[in-house]
Amino acid sequence: MTEATSQRITDSAPPPTLLSKLSEGPSLFIADLRALASLLMQTFYYMVRGKQEKGAIVKQAYVIGNESLLFVTVTMAVIGMIMVVQAALQAMKVVPDLSMLGGNIIQMMVRDFAATICAMMLATRVGAGIAAEIGSMVVTEQVDALRMSAADPVEYLVVPRFIASIVMTTVLTFWSLFVALSAGMITANLQFDVSYATFMNFNFVKVGDLILCLMKSVAYGAAIPIVSAHRGLSTFGGSEGVGWATTSAVVHSSLAVIVLDLVLSVFGYFVFPP
Repeated sequence: MTEATSQRITDSAPPPTLLSKLSEGPSLFIADLRALASLLMQTFYYMVRGKQEKGAIVKQAYVIGNESLLFVTVTMAVIGMIMVVQAALQAMKVVPDLSMLGGNIIQMMVRDFAATICAMMLATRVGAGIAAEIGSMVVTEQVDALRMSAADPVEYLVVPRFIASIVMTTVLTFWSLFVALSAGMITANLQFDVSYATFMNFNFVKVGDLILCLMKSVAYGAAIPIVSAHRGLSTFGGSEGVGWATTSAVVHSSLAVIVLDLVLSVFGYFVFPP
């Protein structure tokens, strides 16, 4: 068969229907989950049995944590101010008493918003960075060079980022909590004349709330590098493929954070009721 004939047959083939595209969705989703689970298992294996390059984890911790500090601080300060203003305005429509404003906001921030909003910001910055860096190494054949040197890319590329992400996401979560509550406290005092002592009411916060916050931080910190590294290792097609991997890493990392938030929030509701 000549090339021209083959091209005519290809051109005359009917385009994929909506039904065929929808039918491929679940199989692709399941294949993605299997690949992510496999990458996670390999990461755990090399965390225990592998040998880490000296300083690799510290370097990644600086990139993930220190370089994200300003971004996280500014965003969480604004979020804290917005939450106080909106909550106070809504509360004043019902009762003029704002003595419980701080207690309710603190509990919401500890149980959910501090960890989740911080992780969403890290998914955009850190997730894109991991996917772009590893994707560039794939298209420039540096990852193939690692394999030819009998070095597993998961051990040298994924594990340091995985460990650093868990540690720094947890640290940034509690920093986000401090920043948001400080900004909210100042806003409540200046705008609604709520004293600092009244706002800083930790009576609603239980040990279970702190445990749930820590669980979410660890889960988010683990999900972001795994999803992003998987997208980076799946890169193909040169610079265009790197762009696809970066965009896909941000989207899927954010989606992973949202899904984990739902799962852990339901778990926390039954195990650590508010």
